[in-house]
Amino acid sequence: MKRIVLLLNIFILINCSLYAKTINIGVVLPLTGTVAAYGQDVFNGIDLANKLNSKLDNGDIVKLIVIDTKGDKLEVASGINRLITQDKVLGIIGETTTPNTIQAISIIENKKIPLIAPVASGDKLLEGKKYASRVCFNDSFQGDKFAIYITKELNLKNAVVIIDQSNVYSLGLAKAFEKSLKVNGGRVLKKLIITSGDKDFRALVSQLKSLNPDFVYMPIYHPEAALIARQAKQLGFNKLLTAGDGVNNKTFIELGSTAVNGVIFTDSFDSSNPSTNRGKKIIAEYEKGKGDKNLPAFSAMGADAYFVMLNAMNACKDNLTSECINDKIHQTKNYEGVGGFISIDANGNAIRPVVIKEIENGKQVYKALINP
Repeated sequence: MKRIVLLLNIFILINCSLYAKTINIGVVLPLTGTVAAYGQDVFNGIDLANKLNSKLDNGDIVKLIVIDTKGDKLEVASGINRLITQDKVLGIIGETTTPNTIQAISIIENKKIPLIAPVASGDKLLEGKKYASRVCFNDSFQGDKFAIYITKELNLKNAVVIIDQSNVYSLGLAKAFEKSLKVNGGRVLKKLIITSGDKDFRALVSQLKSLNPDFVYMPIYHPEAALIARQAKQLGFNKLLTAGDGVNNKTFIELGSTAVNGVIFTDSFDSSNPSTNRGKKIIAEYEKGKGDKNLPAFSAMGADAYFVMLNAMNACKDNLTSECINDKIHQTKNYEGVGGFISIDANGNAIRPVVIKEIENGKQVYKALINP
């Protein structure tokens, strides 16, 4: 009898494998270029999640089709179109920066293909959109919670804000932070303007020294933030530097060296404090492959985007269409992700906590967790 059952199970497995389909998921990220650090971290998480769980519940195989956008909007557009028309993807994960994600969303909305943004946090990213969602918090939440932490926990009030005028992420996060800072008894002494790609910040640092704020807030990307930190140290400015999640990668520390020690910033995940079993499992697998248990936050977000997409596909396994997948993504409630339990509202926005970290001796160190 046992032999009959065993043979029957083998027959079922063989039968299922014969009829298993390959389901394509598109991935659009900047794997080279000036913001490659973001894309590489996100992709590592997506790839790891796919290796851990590469099949749907019905046995269908999930394949990643990866496009390197090089951080360029034209590459984003051509990549998205190629994924949809040639590769027939049922869903897409990407991009990283808010401007490039806006470009991607403008295409998928017309094609009716669901897209999950792992880390694009711009407030207006999903306004009026039906097929886009994200697994990260938005800038209003990030900026508000950080302003509260700075004023209430650190008792700092007077800020200078450094804004990248060419970056909607920077503009939106700065606006949210300033609004909350004022509500909580602080003030912005001055806003200093930079542009992506700037290298010489000596004049800016001179202004910081003359303004003498309690702290500096830099809602900008890591290349410029690291240079500002280095040049500030060289010129003797030693007040607290703070930032958003645009500096949450190893490259910021490598570029800034010892000058970034003491920087306090917001993030979406901390590998030393995983709050879910899935998070612990991903960290363990990451350590096996990299020899390092410090899973980057953007890798956690990439894995979360993959798992949310997979969860929606499993819910649609008997009706595997882009429409069904999109509906199920937007119905995600208390789903166990890598970076915590995730809910996604009808507008596609994720509800999740924000982490406060500080760089100490070249390492990201957990400071606090702030819930929604």
